[in-house]
Amino acid sequence: MNCPAYCNRSLQKYLSRRAIKSPWEISNSFKDDFSAVIVIPALAESKHLPCTLSCIAKNPLEELSKTLVVVVVNNVSGATAEQKENNCETLRWLHGVDIAGLNLSWVDACSTGLELPDKDGVGLARKIGFDLSLPLLNWGELPILVSLDADTLVDANYLPAIFAYFREGVTGGAVLPYRHQFGSSTEEEFAIRKYELYLRSYLFGLGRAGSPYAYHTIGSALACRSDAYIAAAGMSRRKAGEDFYFLQQLAKTSGIGLVKGTVVKPSARFSSRVPFGTGKVVQAQVQTNHFPCQYISLAAFKVLQDWLVLVANNWNTCAAELIDQAKAISPILFDFLQGLKFTIVWERLQLNSVSQGQMLSAFNLWFDALRTRQLLTRLEDGANLSTANLVAELLAWGGYQGVDTEAEQLQLLEHLQGVFPS
Repeated sequence: MNCPAYCNRSLQKYLSRRAIKSPWEISNSFKDDFSAVIVIPALAESKHLPCTLSCIAKNPLEELSKTLVVVVVNNVSGATAEQKENNCETLRWLHGVDIAGLNLSWVDACSTGLELPDKDGVGLARKIGFDLSLPLLNWGELPILVSLDADTLVDANYLPAIFAYFREGVTGGAVLPYRHQFGSSTEEEFAIRKYELYLRSYLFGLGRAGSPYAYHTIGSALACRSDAYIAAAGMSRRKAGEDFYFLQQLAKTSGIGLVKGTVVKPSARFSSRVPFGTGKVVQAQVQTNHFPCQYISLAAFKVLQDWLVLVANNWNTCAAELIDQAKAISPILFDFLQGLKFTIVWERLQLNSVSQGQMLSAFNLWFDALRTRQLLTRLEDGANLSTANLVAELLAWGGYQGVDTEAEQLQLLEHLQGVFPS
């Protein structure tokens, strides 16, 4: 697929206005015509990074030869002495290693004068890697940007599956099926599977409710075309949640699909490097025996579905009438919309839309993944249902009756979401 001339114009505009320019640079770069880049942020990952790179190297040489791998070794200036020393060890290892078949480069974002600002973190590290890689890609086609983590394992068909998706897919963005690695203890294994059940049940509910934002948000399991990256204004710089906000922008601008036929395997270990996420959840569950995330019930997802259907069927209805109908669905929904000044928003959307398709597209841009999550969180009343019963109700809503244990539920959801565990 040839890249039209406007892609190069968009690239130059992005590089001049939004891209990270200095003080960082890519070391050990090979050429400037790669078809894909894998960006791997690494903070104190000297123990795990070699295994991740070895997994990538097991992919076919045809795809490896077209792929640049960029490790962004990073820490903030206020990092611990142990983190800084670990990063120095990683840089020394990268300078000396030669992994057959791998076009391996790196960015020093940890040495004195090159550290990340203290307010930044993994989001900026990913952005540095992607932005610096853009000039090294073959813009005669539409190259692919892949996000991975330094403690994440991939299959030997990882790259072929990604290339195949973007060769045939219609969306500019994609997520990959994932299954976290086994925990290092019985308690850690229990915690990571409970967290996965939470993530997967939430995704299942979104899909059943008809949300256009029904995809998982895991930073080590996403990819996009280069033009989609630019259209989304690049990777979010956030210290955490950068995957959520970047994927939300991709969904709005280029769409998100699911890569099939391969599985990404993130780590299940504790982590204090980000304020929330997998590592924090697992740590809280193991250390306090309390799961810190609120599962979303069938009742909440049904309100979301009713709301989305109401909007779709009443796109030319006046704001006052529509919000009254929303109140009949749920007083909590009504209060939520009032807080967002929905009547003003709806009137503006109608003023700028001339068709149903245009109106609904504009509405979905406004009622995005973040507002969807905020609504569902407010709707969740914390009813005293066990996790198994709550998920069983959701699955039955989708036509899967009688799946009553958490283990069975997780296995079914893995299957539905592209994972086929051995």
